[in-house]
Amino acid sequence: MNTPAATSRPFAKFGYTLAALAVVLLVWQALTTWTGLIAATTFPTPLEVSVAMQQVGIEGYSNGRWHEHVLRSVLLVTMGFVVASAIGVALGLAMGASRTIEALVNPIFLLLRPIPPLAWIPLAIVWLGLGDAAKIMVIFFAAFVPSVINSFTGVRQIDKPIFEASAMLGVAGWRHWREVLIPGALPSIFTGLRLSLQASWTTLVAAELVGAIAGLGQILNQAAQDIYPAMIVVGMASVALCGWLMTLGLGWVEARVMPWKAA
Repeated sequence: MNTPAATSRPFAKFGYTLAALAVVLLVWQALTTWTGLIAATTFPTPLEVSVAMQQVGIEGYSNGRWHEHVLRSVLLVTMGFVVASAIGVALGLAMGASRTIEALVNPIFLLLRPIPPLAWIPLAIVWLGLGDAAKIMVIFFAAFVPSVINSFTGVRQIDKPIFEASAMLGVAGWRHWREVLIPGALPSIFTGLRLSLQASWTTLVAAELVGAIAGLGQILNQAAQDIYPAMIVVGMASVALCGWLMTLGLGWVEARVMPWKAA
């Protein structure tokens, strides 16, 4: 049962968020417009960013309007993130549960782990061209590593008495996974998913800087070529907004999967 304090907590957090954004906006306005401490050629004013936002939202910029760029980027991130997380979590759980699987897979994983996600871009272009498939491949590798590591760690951090108790009660097979391994590793799994989501957005923007027709990375690339600082800020803010909203969505899923943590 939700208490009044628990019910009002999300609204309080939202109020703090709005207050923090208002402070940032005031400081930004003061430094760029009221005092001129930051030159307009160095960083745009809030008014200039607002004009750029209206331009990309109404007239369009770099092959599309704002919502078209956002939808394209969100779709690519979602596809790469979901596939990588599903495979990564399953592999991490399997490695954590079985020493044999760990011995077979871990050497290969340790070889792939140090490779930066952006290093896959040239190979992805060679294999898959400049289309969406190449970008999804790069996002996959960015999101794959955190999900594997945290799922593996989550299983290995489960207390030994829990395994002993489950063995004594005859919990085995799929029940062992459903009732012991997965619930015990869930906090670490969701930590890995948050890191994977963050890595997905970072990698997408870099991947879209090359060969993209539309997307938030394409906005940033085109604005840099046009020397359009206000549009660059619009692209950066859009990435931040999309990443924040998707993180909130992941938090909503986490709260329903682990209600005891949100209480």
